[in-house]
Amino acid sequence: MKKFVVFLAKSLAILILTMVLLDVIYTVVYMQSNSRSKIDYLYNSKDKNYDVVFLGSSRVNNHFVPRIFNEQGYKTFNFGITRSRLEESALMLKMMVERNYKIKTLVLQVDLNINTNDHSEAIRSLFMPYLHSSKTIRDFYRTIPEYNQLLYIPFYRYMHYDARIGFRELFYAAVHKRTNALENDGFHPLLTNKRPMVPADLSKYYPKRNKGYEEIKAICKKNHIQLIAMTTPMCTETINRDYFNHLNEVYPEIRRFENAVTEDNYFSTCGHMNNDGAVEFTKIVFKTLFKPKMTP
Repeated sequence: MKKFVVFLAKSLAILILTMVLLDVIYTVVYMQSNSRSKIDYLYNSKDKNYDVVFLGSSRVNNHFVPRIFNEQGYKTFNFGITRSRLEESALMLKMMVERNYKIKTLVLQVDLNINTNDHSEAIRSLFMPYLHSSKTIRDFYRTIPEYNQLLYIPFYRYMHYDARIGFRELFYAAVHKRTNALENDGFHPLLTNKRPMVPADLSKYYPKRNKGYEEIKAICKKNHIQLIAMTTPMCTETINRDYFNHLNEVYPEIRRFENAVTEDNYFSTCGHMNNDGAVEFTKIVFKTLFKPKMTP
């Protein structure tokens, strides 16, 4: 019996040491990666200066073309991430402040993403390699149910989010295999058009106050960042377009751009514009809200 207990103790010690070692290896690799996602780029950068930063979901990632602004003398970057929600946008803005970013204007997509105060599990996972090293990330996730396990159990966060930050992603990060996430200053164009185009149905959505958006407003106010919250285009066949009127009843300050682009040839799907639509939309936003900078 004594030998069995000793064996169990040794096995447990080896398991714990292995988990600690794997945790250290994974974390070290991710801490040196800055070309796989916008989040690792953000974490591993500092002291950036931007005239305009774009934040939101795929309806930012696929819709705002920084080049249009850059050609007018602005320094911009599209930090939109497909599948992200306002909770993740709030954390990204907090990280920008932590990394000493200087931002004059934040353009924030606030339309369909305001319907939930929940998070995106897929995007949350991308913050996990930096949980120990970033106080901002720790404080942000301190109240989630699994926080203690993620923070204190070695390697648990990598096992829990294996699909996104497991061995496959570790390998690509270790060999510095780039993705297209950072190309075009963060803009990802949609180059195909799905036809026939299926109308988006907004009848199941109803706008409500959103804690992520409220947090973003507070961060901008504290750090003297001009916040421009706006809707982005939907195809004309969208069901229940009255949704956007209800959105303005909840947050009157949100600027309305859902009708800025309407022609079907500008849309990849009913809820996402193609490259031509994104260029047209970005030009409209710039002309409406900005002016070219004077050049010497």
